[in-house]
Amino acid sequence: MISNLLKSLAVLGPSLGILMLLSACLAPASQASSPAVLTVAAAADLQFAFQEIGDLFEQETDQEVTFVFGSSGQLAQQIEDGAPFDLFASANISFVTSLAQKKLVLPESVQLYARGRIVLAVNRLSGIEATTLPDLLSPQIKHIAITNPAHAPYGAAAKEALIAAGVWEAIQPRIVYGENVRQTLQYIQNGDAEAGIISLSVADVPEITWTLIDQALHAPLDQALAVVTSSSQQDLALEFASFVNGPLGRPIMQKHGFIFPDEIVTAPVP
Repeated sequence: MISNLLKSLAVLGPSLGILMLLSACLAPASQASSPAVLTVAAAADLQFAFQEIGDLFEQETDQEVTFVFGSSGQLAQQIEDGAPFDLFASANISFVTSLAQKKLVLPESVQLYARGRIVLAVNRLSGIEATTLPDLLSPQIKHIAITNPAHAPYGAAAKEALIAAGVWEAIQPRIVYGENVRQTLQYIQNGDAEAGIISLSVADVPEITWTLIDQALHAPLDQALAVVTSSSQQDLALEFASFVNGPLGRPIMQKHGFIFPDEIVTAPVP
């Protein structure tokens, strides 16, 4: 085959023949050396932090990373349905350990990377003053946004806190549900809801004011990640996981409101 190619190139003349030969030989090698794209399925509360970490990871490693953000429960279901993700970063460890038990993520790759916090957020232009959960009882507040607790850990934490504060039953008719924490934030930003409960990690936007909610009112939001078993880029996924939990990733996570208690640094392997 190669001898036939050389004979054909000889007919074209030395200069053109050499150029075509080089092109034929180098093109496949160039394509083969193209960096892989890592696909990370991440809880919506991570959008601001992970986009910043992703940019830094690409600068440091020359490896491209792309994110699919959504509620943890919906992303976990997509993994069960065969979605082509390489890494799953959940807002609650329970979704990760459930997938690990089904061998859909690598059990040995499960690790906690942060603990999240929730805040009471108010639209800045609404004229509403609310700094405690009982303040949501005010008749001036017509709509209260939280993330759907059926599949979003931050929504579940919001509901727990509202129940613990003794206001859930009274305000339930005024609650509007976001599919994920970013959509919930948008409801408050746009004024579709005067107030709501969102993650601290997405609260630093000009359209809202916010107050931390006592974390004793809800179960800890311990967030975990793991490599998807079907990934063809498991080593690269582990590299990104280490980057998030390493000296370059953690300061970014802390800047966006995540905390790292010593007792959750190492997650139990299911």
